[in-house]
Amino acid sequence: MSYVDGYVCAVPTSKREEYLQHSKVAAKQLKKYGAERIIENWGDDVPDGEHTSFVKAVKCQDDETVVFSWIMWPSKAIRDAGMAKFMEDPICDPQQNPMPFDGKRLIYGGFETILSI
Repeated sequence: MSYVDGYVCAVPTSKREEYLQHSKVAAKQLKKYGAERIIENWGDDVPDGEHTSFVKAVKCQDDETVVFSWIMWPSKAIRDAGMAKFMEDPICDPQQNPMPFDGKRLIYGGFETILSI
């Protein structure tokens, strides 16, 4: 079964195009290192829950939008090797390619696929 890295972050709404361009550059490199698919989703209907929510998880401000993204890999082994190479790539140097959002509020994790229909 495949392996998935999932991400949620808050991006300044005014930086949507900058975020998209940043994502396209990263996606190209991730595919080079073995990712099968990269999916970026701009929040459209993301309610702020009473106890928990995407909004609360990333401390999304009024001038920001929640982004939900994932990277599909053929396996965890390919993901581990590919992500190690990606993290060493100049694309990940914040001096050369700063993220257009606050990375301290990014939440992420790796997930084993247990159902894919």
